[in-house]
Amino acid sequence: MWVIAMFDLPVDTPTARRAYARFRKDLLGDGFSMMQFSIYIRHCASIDNAEIHVARMGACVPEQGEVRFLTITDNQFGRIKVFVGKKRQNPAASPSQLQLF
Repeated sequence: MWVIAMFDLPVDTPTARRAYARFRKDLLGDGFSMMQFSIYIRHCASIDNAEIHVARMGACVPEQGEVRFLTITDNQFGRIKVFVGKKRQNPAASPSQLQLF
């Protein structure tokens, strides 16, 4: 499973910028990585694990702004197509996943 965090947080005041920076730092600390500006992704082993991370990050959302969490399967994530301008770009390599034998 993949968790995608998409957010719009205000940065118009020093307090809002600190809240934005804190939320971004919390995402990174929880294992998310930046996919594009204001969109962060994290791989999870199962839907239960994904729900734990969504709940944890949901508790960190600043009072101002909006955050949406989307969970998708590995197969769905693999079908993402990335376009830049009119030329199709190959997507960046997915973050490495831990494999247990």
